[in-house]
Amino acid sequence: MRPLRAWQRRALTKYLAAKPQDFLAVATPGAGKTTFGLRVAAELLADRTIEAVTIVTPTEHLKHQWAKAAAEQGIHIDSNFRNTNAMTSRDYHGVAVTYAQVAAHPTLHRVRTENRKTLVLLDEVHHGGDAKSWGEAIREAFTPAVRRLCLTGTPFRSDDSPIPFVQYEESNGGFKTSKADHTYGYSDALRDGVVRPVLFLAYSGEASWRTSAGEEYTARLGEPLTQEQTARAWRTALDPAGDWMASVLRAADQRLTQKRENGLPDAGGLVIATDQTVAKAYAQVLQRVTGQIPTLVLSDDPKASGKIAEFSATNERWMIAVRMVSEGVDVPRLAVGVYATSSSTPLFFAQAVGRFVRNRKPGETATVFLPSVPVLLQLASELEAERDHVLGKPHREKDGWDDELMAAANQAKDEPGEDERAFTALGTTAELDQVIYDGSSFGAPTMAGSAEEQEYLGLPGLLEPDQVRTLLLQRQEEQMATAAKRPKPEAAVREVRTASVQERLASLRKELNTLVAMHHHRTKKPHGKIHNSLREYCGGPPTAMATIEQLEERIATLRSW
Repeated sequence: MRPLRAWQRRALTKYLAAKPQDFLAVATPGAGKTTFGLRVAAELLADRTIEAVTIVTPTEHLKHQWAKAAAEQGIHIDSNFRNTNAMTSRDYHGVAVTYAQVAAHPTLHRVRTENRKTLVLLDEVHHGGDAKSWGEAIREAFTPAVRRLCLTGTPFRSDDSPIPFVQYEESNGGFKTSKADHTYGYSDALRDGVVRPVLFLAYSGEASWRTSAGEEYTARLGEPLTQEQTARAWRTALDPAGDWMASVLRAADQRLTQKRENGLPDAGGLVIATDQTVAKAYAQVLQRVTGQIPTLVLSDDPKASGKIAEFSATNERWMIAVRMVSEGVDVPRLAVGVYATSSSTPLFFAQAVGRFVRNRKPGETATVFLPSVPVLLQLASELEAERDHVLGKPHREKDGWDDELMAAANQAKDEPGEDERAFTALGTTAELDQVIYDGSSFGAPTMAGSAEEQEYLGLPGLLEPDQVRTLLLQRQEEQMATAAKRPKPEAAVREVRTASVQERLASLRKELNTLVAMHHHRTKKPHGKIHNSLREYCGGPPTAMATIEQLEERIATLRSW
């Protein structure tokens, strides 16, 4: 048996003492839920409390991953079990199935559960509420189980679908909140050295697009914009043909090289894409940047599980995938990520970042590159926040933007029902906006490829958490000192009097954003609130639509604060 970590021992002791029929263990991604679940199974098989094990997972790939991990601990699981042929060898201790597989034939799985004393391991159990039919099917199939062990790293949902076999209790306000029997959060795991600290490098930049009516717009990622403008700027930045994506992939590959040359020789990178079309396009961009063909994993590829396993076992640099690698997939050498998707619910974000936090030795850090949009910056800052699932909350607001909201913002409003892009991406630029670590923001905006960006990309890959903060503060102070030595703004403005309107607007926006970043570090106010305060004080539209005179007024006002 694999040695247990401290949290696993505590949870196992609690479980064996209580002998509950239902037990919910919440442990942050990378903490070792699989090892804990298999140890419980081994103990119950050994004392003959159970005779069989059924493991339920969200995806096909995870079935095989669980079976492999179980075999290493002497538990033999049939991960090729199918509803159409409900037979398996008695050499197996049990089977691994998906939630969809159970929902397709709940009676079959109920009969199997009734025939032998069964432990049901429900992996990422929050998926049991993905559809009403799923929840009903899981209850139908596994109510006769002798024991049920529910595991998840993210026990929350943004809807009122109850999670099967999870206990809810009354909380303040009369709502029902999910109750875990044992919880081990990211902050606990970080303190124990079980997971890596994560640095988020947020990239902003100018994004330009043309609407179906022929109107052209330019906006900067991270500025206060309408939902539609933010959605289009975000989608434009993620366009494989634009400079933003190429610049971010180039920076991410440079960061990966730095890690490989400084203590993590097999470090790997993962790009999480929105859909298969852009995933294929990103593969071409990454091949041009690195000179190597990345591993491309598509959900409809029958060889997807094999490709993930092969990537995990080799020394290849990059893998590109869509949703199927966002949850539960175990590739411990992943150290650099590019969040190139428009999905931003807290659940998806937490699971995606969870792919990079698995620790192998002291001092490892993870780096995730992401678009500098408010919802992602907030999620990055609140990585350590613990959430529960709340039922019956009135006027529930979405914590993030789901794909449906993004898609709606991209559709033409004047022709309902026509699936047509309401805009065309024209071009993007990229700049490192800020570095987020341990809930704090560091650095001021600097263009991609600049010496200042290189300083942040060159942070050592092996650092203790307190060393990371110290070095980030040092880099920030050096950046501010360099900015202070540059020519005064008045002189800089005189030098560009003959420049084009486009050049002057770009220069003033960059100067304003730099001052906003500096004001943020002094006051800890979010960038968006500072921009909004300036607009309330000076008047006028968002920065992306402001005139030269309005930008100059805001710069002068901010310098006086």
